Parts: sequence; C-alpha cells; structure tokens
Amino acid sequence: MFRRVYSAAIMGIDGYVVGVEVDLSNGFPKLDLVGLPDSAVKESVERVRTSINNSDYEFPCKRITVNLAPADVRKEGPAFDLPIAIGILACMELVEEKALEKTLILGELSLNGEIQKINGILPIVYCAFKNGFKRCIIPAENVEEGAVVEGIDIIGVSHLKEVVKLLNQDVKIEPTKIDVNRLFINSEKNQPTIDFSDIKGQENVRRALEIAAAGAHNILMIGPPGSGKTMMAKRLPTILPDLTFEESIEITKIYSVAGLLKKGQALITKRPFRSPHHTISNSALTGGGRIPKPGEISLSHHGVLFLDEMPEFSKNVLEVMRQPLEDGEVTISRVNATLTYPANFMLVSSMNPCKCGHYPDIDRCTCTPLQIKRYMGKISGPLLDRIDLHVEATSLKLEDLNQEKKPESSEVVKKRVMAAHVIQQERYKESPIFFNAHLTAAQITENCTLDKKGKDMLELAFNKLGLSARAYHRILKVARTIADLDNKPNIEEKHLAEAIQYRSLDRNYWG
Repeated sequence: MFRRVYSAAIMGIDGYVVGVEVDLSNGFPKLDLVGLPDSAVKESVERVRTSINNSDYEFPCKRITVNLAPADVRKEGPAFDLPIAIGILACMELVEEKALEKTLILGELSLNGEIQKINGILPIVYCAFKNGFKRCIIPAENVEEGAVVEGIDIIGVSHLKEVVKLLNQDVKIEPTKIDVNRLFINSEKNQPTIDFSDIKGQENVRRALEIAAAGAHNILMIGPPGSGKTMMAKRLPTILPDLTFEESIEITKIYSVAGLLKKGQALITKRPFRSPHHTISNSALTGGGRIPKPGEISLSHHGVLFLDEMPEFSKNVLEVMRQPLEDGEVTISRVNATLTYPANFMLVSSMNPCKCGHYPDIDRCTCTPLQIKRYMGKISGPLLDRIDLHVEATSLKLEDLNQEKKPESSEVVKKRVMAAHVIQQERYKESPIFFNAHLTAAQITENCTLDKKGKDMLELAFNKLGLSARAYHRILKVARTIADLDNKPNIEEKHLAEAIQYRSLDRNYWG
C-alpha cells in the first residue's frame, strides 16, 4: 500500500514542498527513513511509533519505508513527524486518500500524540499558497502566524486524533482568519516610553539621526564618554518610518526561521533594533552554524544594527560587514547548501575618539599620538567609506542639562521623516527599493542631478577631502534625503553643503 502526504521544509528563508512517500508492505517489521534526513528527522521514527500507539491506533507490524522527496536535499527538524504519521495511517486505510489532495501537513509530535509548535511557518505557508495548495494543517500554536498569508485555508490542530477526524470529515475546524490591519493598529498603541525629547543639546547629532532615519543611511557618532551616543541611538527607532506590509512580511519570515517570534505573535510590525555585544563572533553576526541560521545583520533587515563602542569589536567581525553593507544580503556557503539571507540594514555605530575618550581635548586626553592612531585605525578605511554620516557628539554642559525648553518629541520629528519617506516611496514605486540609501549608480544619475554650482562644490570637496567614488555617491544620496526633508524636488546648494560636512570629520580624526 502506497500513500503520499505533502509537507514542506525551509531553505534559507524560503519554503519548498516535500513529498512524504509512505509504503506499507509485508516483511520483517521495520521502519526505514530515506531522503537525506538529519538526526532530528531520523528520531521521528520513535516519536511517530509511540504517538500512534498512544492515540488509540495500532502501529502496523509490517515493513514501512518512508521517502522524503526530493531525495537530494537534506531535511532538518521535527516538522515531518505529523505527515509521516498521517502517511502510515493512510496506508492502514484509517485516513481517506482523497482528503490528502491539495493539503499540506506539518508538525512535531509528542509521545502522547499532541502536536507541538515549529519554526518557519510563514515561509512554508507562503510556499504552499504559491504551489496551489488549498489548505495547510499546522500546529495550533502557529496558526496566527500562518494566517497572515491570504488565499489559503489555515487550520490549527493540537492532537493526532484531531487531524485524523478532520481528514475523515468526522469533525469540522474552521480556518483561522486574521486582520492584518488590526495587528499594526495594536502595535501603535504600545508606544515606547523613551522619546527623542529626552536628548538634551547635541542638535547636530539630532539632525544627523533625522537624516539617517529618513533615508536609511548608515551613521557613525564620535564623542567622549557620557555625551549620550548610546542614549541617542536607542531613541532612533522612535522616529523611523512605519513598516510597509511587504517589509513586515520579509522581516517576519526571517524571525520565523530563526525561531524568534514570540508566542501569539503573527507579524513583526516594528522595525528591528539589534544591539549585539562586542564579543560577538563572525558567524553570530553574519549567520551560520552547521545548520545555517540568520545572524544579527539579517535579524536587522529593514531595521537598525547598533554597534556600541565600534573599535571594541573584533576587526574580523567588522570587516565581514563590508559586503552586506554594499549588497544588502549575505551569502553563507556550507557543504550541503549555499544560502542567501537578506541583510538590508541601517548601521548605527558609536565610538570614542581615543582609548581614554577625551581626544582632541588636550587638557584631559592622556593618550599618545601613536595610541590615538592605533585606536582609530581599528575602523578600516573601506568600512568607514561605507558609512554615510560621520557626526561628532560633544561633551554636554550644565546649561544643556538644565535647559527649560523641551526639545522636539519623537512624534514631531517622525512626521518630517514620514513625509520624506512618502516622497521616496512615490519616486521609487516602479523600483524594488524603499530609501535613498539603496540607490544604484544608474538611479543616482537619474534622481540626484546637480546644477553648475552644485557640481563645482562637489568637485572642490572631492579633491580637497580626497574622497573615493563610493563617498562621492553617498554624499549625493544624503543630499537627496536632505532635499526630501526640505520638500524640494531638486538638490540645492545648501543641501549638498550639509551632506559634504558629514564627511569632513574624517580628516580631524583619521588624518
């Protein structure tokens, strides 16, 4: 007796359909599992056997062969428990074969037949929808996450017996529906307690952060200890543009595969803010491991990756960011597969100007010129070149802390950022990009035109500051964002001048 049950697995952050083929024949009682299963899949043999027996069914005393097709791709995780069990019961004619048509089944089984939550449901359900399946039978704990995908019935189940009754039409379970708009509305109600108005003084840094938020530009803050660099970075998410539904789906797929979605969380509705410790390894940052998982730069996709005290990170760790910062994705090669994860993140970093932190205040700085050079040299030129905005945070004075006038709140600043973001969305509606920072060289030529005065100014800056071609293009992108914040269709001289001054800081610190 042969039966095929359809399931799915994850490759990177995308799902692919797996055919679970079960054959029941006479012979020595044994269950063989083939199709490149990993150890977690191989262990499903005992889980399936025990859960069938404990669900008031009798495990067949026959030769059972289970093939996971395609057989040339390694299968991982416990999600095949449920489809294997259903395939065996279908071969025993306890489940109607017709009920398995256009149905995708997956879930982990407990020894008592209960169905446990699994990771990566969203990309799997989306894959099922794209492949023409009519319904997905998944664990009840995953049902809200799966229901985000429209056009396919998502049915949550909690026990093996419940699945059998559902397939035999002995019980009816209504598909779960979810209002995506409600998820975004509810997330807006949970406003953070931190606010941009907490930042006292530092007007130049506030302005740079506003530009960075509006155009998704990378930013580096340099200043002495206690000047508020970390505090300002943590308030950046309060002024970032709201996520679009497409961006939200992309982020949720990554977090679903990584197993980082909270219980009952169907969708990520806020831009991620990741702040790894400086002891982080290469693979933890970029992603990897024996079974490759997304790293911090992928978990920051469409959000912020904050590196506090950047020179304290290992040089190797910092250098692996160069390619993702340029391409917006990271590729991980392993023996079994080569996976590409999205990594279109906004890098926000902070650092002291020297080891003691007080350079260029010669009255307080105790570092020698060699020590300063060695400390600043931890940030390589190529990496520094990929950071659009370099801004100095100065020591705060007592009058700054005691000022009576309250600075602008996050709500006020975010309105300007959102207005600039709407302009960019309209401008790039025929393109896959969302922000000025993601412009290609061809798009820069088209959207960042300068008049004669602007060209002369940029030529002077290029020669005087010794800029690279990359820095030249990044200045134009920043100038485009400043013009959008000013609601101007063209880049004017003042916009370009402000963009250039965010690159002039390098000569003071790096020489």
